[in-house]
Amino acid sequence: MNQRTIKESVEVVGIGLHKGEPIKLRLEPLGIDAGIVFYREDLALSIPLKPSSVVDTKMATVIGTDKGVISTIEHFLSAVYAYGIDNMRVVVNGNEMPIMDGSASSFCLLLDEAGVEEQESAKQIIRIKKAVEVREGAKFVRLDPSSTVTFDFEIDFEHPVIGRQSQSYSFGTKPFVEEIARARTFGFARDIQYLQSMNLALGASLNNAIGLDDEKILNPEGLRFNNEFARHKILDAMGDMMVLGHNVLGAYSSFAGSHKLNHLLTVELLSNPQNYEILTLNSVKSREFEKSFA
Repeated sequence: MNQRTIKESVEVVGIGLHKGEPIKLRLEPLGIDAGIVFYREDLALSIPLKPSSVVDTKMATVIGTDKGVISTIEHFLSAVYAYGIDNMRVVVNGNEMPIMDGSASSFCLLLDEAGVEEQESAKQIIRIKKAVEVREGAKFVRLDPSSTVTFDFEIDFEHPVIGRQSQSYSFGTKPFVEEIARARTFGFARDIQYLQSMNLALGASLNNAIGLDDEKILNPEGLRFNNEFARHKILDAMGDMMVLGHNVLGAYSSFAGSHKLNHLLTVELLSNPQNYEILTLNSVKSREFEKSFA
């Protein structure tokens, strides 16, 4: 299997979650070994996708430099991960990605519109060689060696609608679209009110998130899955792992993980060359892994 880019440029306009302003997003093809490159059109600033570009993880994964940032990249990157895109330019005209409906579905549709094209060079992946784990009290995120790609996530919220729930996902583009991509981000009304008082989350609404008060879901349409919260955490984890710049051959697992822990996991993974190796998918000779991108 070879590297992938998109066939043609596509663009869309959506609301930014924090500023509440329209954000134009354009995706452009890039050549072999170019990687995923984010570009702030308003600042003429390129930001390569790699763990060292991450500058904040408080409420989203944020990449940038001292000249500017791009926030909330994880939902988009989960779709990039699922579609196996290796080389692409991601152009925005503001400091955040559009939130769309709070899931990755719109980004999947955008990639479908652009089309996926294989290039004349073998696809590189990161194979996990040794278990790597990051903990914060009872919370943890972990990568284990595996001949298949899986994501297992468990959460536990003291809320009557959420509680303790989990989701397991065996990697594949089609299963992602059907089982994970539609899961929306979520937030509590009391937190939104506080954030908006600080001029944050100004674009948040029931059109782009699951809203909860202390007892119930506020969205009149209800949930898309009975464990939509755990599914969205897998979506986030996939996007955060894509910050590595390659698909990962290994097993991801977490209890109550976060963007912060996911970022620390990528840093810990790369800190020791004995933890991983970068090789071509052809050399792995895993038909199962290759077929998962179909």
